[in-house]
Amino acid sequence: MGRPKQFDEDTAIAQAVQVFWTNGYAGSSPADLAGAAGIGKGSLYHAFGSKRELFGRALDAYQRAAAELSEEFLAGPGTAKERIRAYLVMLVDADFAAPVRRGCFAVNTALELGGRDAEATASVRRQTELSAGLLAARIERGKLEGDVPASVDAAAQARFLMTALAGLRVMARAYDREAVLEVVDTTVDAVFGA
Repeated sequence: MGRPKQFDEDTAIAQAVQVFWTNGYAGSSPADLAGAAGIGKGSLYHAFGSKRELFGRALDAYQRAAAELSEEFLAGPGTAKERIRAYLVMLVDADFAAPVRRGCFAVNTALELGGRDAEATASVRRQTELSAGLLAARIERGKLEGDVPASVDAAAQARFLMTALAGLRVMARAYDREAVLEVVDTTVDAVFGA
């Protein structure tokens, strides 16, 4: 009879998110992951099968948390332009508030594994499409409320915003906050007008 689990899988996954987000997939050893979760390597492999399976679960957990935060933030009061600018600033500020500027876990994964790991590529694409859908919905709401012109293609602008956001998250790793916020303003002006 095997011993019962002595750790919480959700907590272990949350810790794995932090390790993978900080170090990347290749830079995260099983020992790092087990240590962060406070369990032995054997328990880690028994619970998750492999480092790659844990990485997939970590990406999924990050995606769920990011979608929940984005949906809640974008639903707040204000015009579409105000909410989307505030959303971009909130994400940039989160990068600058972190002890190590690590950008976005999904963007980092795309840079490290995109096009070489089909599962990771698909996960990043799902997250990007989900986030773009939330941005498009906020732009559509702006059209209904009259603060966005009816002629604006919400889906196209949302994809543009996602592309800019990926660049902002990378830029935040090397530039100062003021330079990144200039790009936020330029991006928002390109979508909604000055």
